[in-house]
Amino acid sequence: MEYAFVLQNVSFRYKKKQENVLNNISLKIQSGTIFGLLGPSGAGKTTTQKLMIKLLQNYEGDVFYFGKNLQKYNKSFYEEIGVGFEMPVFFNKLTALENLSFLANLYQRKIDYENLLIRVGLGEAKHQKVSEYSKGMKVRLNFVRALLNDPQVVFLDEPTNGLDPTNARIIKDIILELKAAGKTIFISTHLMGDVEQLCDEVAFIADGRVLEVSSPKNLKIKYGKPQVKVEYLLNQDAKEAFFPLKNIGANHAFMDTLKNHQIVTIHSDEMSMEQIFIDIVAKKQTK
Repeated sequence: MEYAFVLQNVSFRYKKKQENVLNNISLKIQSGTIFGLLGPSGAGKTTTQKLMIKLLQNYEGDVFYFGKNLQKYNKSFYEEIGVGFEMPVFFNKLTALENLSFLANLYQRKIDYENLLIRVGLGEAKHQKVSEYSKGMKVRLNFVRALLNDPQVVFLDEPTNGLDPTNARIIKDIILELKAAGKTIFISTHLMGDVEQLCDEVAFIADGRVLEVSSPKNLKIKYGKPQVKVEYLLNQDAKEAFFPLKNIGANHAFMDTLKNHQIVTIHSDEMSMEQIFIDIVAKKQTK
């Protein structure tokens, strides 16, 4: 198993702060997967990302990039990564195409960014000044910018925040295509729907500490209730009933409900990622 990044016992403190922002965190991000870092505001997500992209130095512990200590890499490291910050900075007096053309010339390798602009719905606005762009248009332009150099590892901070469902779906489809092409994607987001649809593994972080690392599926199994919820009609009134998932096929009450009533919905009583997030962080705060 190859890891794109390995963080071992990493701690970090900003010069003007008395307490650590990161406290002995350890993470392993498998190559070719989508990894999500989740946590409340101020938890240390952005600081962790900045360490991994070499914007912050002087940390304790070790960060390895494909098996080599990150501190031993020179500027060539930036040819291999792409970063989409949540609060991007553009040249507002330039058009989208002019922005991308300028930035693409900073790299040895570059993609066909005009076609990607069309893919994310900015083809007709490519000659428009960025100062005239809406928030959603800037989010999509920022996503294209993160992919300019055909990076091996992509860091995305809130990649679909502020997008309508159609445009968010386009971005998520491209992210899944990147994974299928063998890229590693690191996502920091508050949108739990994105986490469920995209991430192979997630880490919860609060107060600069990693609380739990697992896949969304395993988290749902761990924190969900092992039961089945059945919604049915009784005299045209909607009713619901819950049955233990264990030995469900031998549960006479469950079988009678299926046979004798018109079923509206039936599904396992899974906990949402949003509730799991709340429960894990709340548990940490009560300790």
